[in-house]
Amino acid sequence: MTEMIYTVTFNPALDYVVKVDHFTLGEVNRTTEEAIFYGGKGINVSAVLANLGFPSTALGFVAGFTGEEIERGVRTLGFASDFIRVKKGMSRINVKLKSQEESEINGMGPAVEQEDVNALFQKLDGLKEGDVLVLSGSIPASIDDRIYQMILERLEGKGILTAVDAEKTLLVNVLKYRPFLIKPNHHELGEIFGVTLTGEEEIAEYGKKLQSMGARNVLISMAGEGALLVTEKGEVFRQGAARGRVKNSVGAGDSMVAGFLAGFLEKGDYGYALKLGTAAGGATAFSDGLGTREEILKLYETL
Repeated sequence: MTEMIYTVTFNPALDYVVKVDHFTLGEVNRTTEEAIFYGGKGINVSAVLANLGFPSTALGFVAGFTGEEIERGVRTLGFASDFIRVKKGMSRINVKLKSQEESEINGMGPAVEQEDVNALFQKLDGLKEGDVLVLSGSIPASIDDRIYQMILERLEGKGILTAVDAEKTLLVNVLKYRPFLIKPNHHELGEIFGVTLTGEEEIAEYGKKLQSMGARNVLISMAGEGALLVTEKGEVFRQGAARGRVKNSVGAGDSMVAGFLAGFLEKGDYGYALKLGTAAGGATAFSDGLGTREEILKLYETL
């Protein structure tokens, strides 16, 4: 396998997940369970790719002692990292509280300066034809919100397969650079066009509209209804959801992107890629962390 895979997480975090039996505001609450995960959409993609036997390098920005822990921690997940160390601030700690209701407090992240962004551009300039670049997730307030466009414009014409998983404006703005893969969910797809989508035919129709705006392949996740793929060859593939008890929705979309890319790189077959992506998304949704290779392949057999 000659292609290299790179993921970019602009604002990685330590996710501190705590369970409190009956959380009460204004009182001292004690946890009954706690865990720390290395968070960020690109990091999740790299971790699931590693589980499926595809090495990748995680790029992005880290700072402070939390950034050092993110760098150390991702090494235990089986992939390389080449993060840029930012001088000001610290990488985020996101507190995810599970009690009667789920609440989150997300940190700010470091102050990324232009010299840091330039350092990222320099790393991306080293990508070669056939390499894969995954851009996903939110952007820290300190970075120009056109960063996705700037990266895709910079890489245009180099034969790099780009996958973009981002919200409304970020996504629409990169379509003209013909990303290889975009992955909105059906709600996000509707929001882009200001409509509420019902039924697969309508979802496929609006997926094709994104294609006409430049996207090569549009992968639309539909929660319990599975997923739909509009390919650059004009085919529409439909895949029912994996069956299981949902424990965790965090990282399921990232796992689907990772599974899809692994499947496509392995066989060049869109149907197989969609099925593996669906299995990977399900495996994460049905477990406390990210889906393992064993869980993904077991679910794949049921689809």
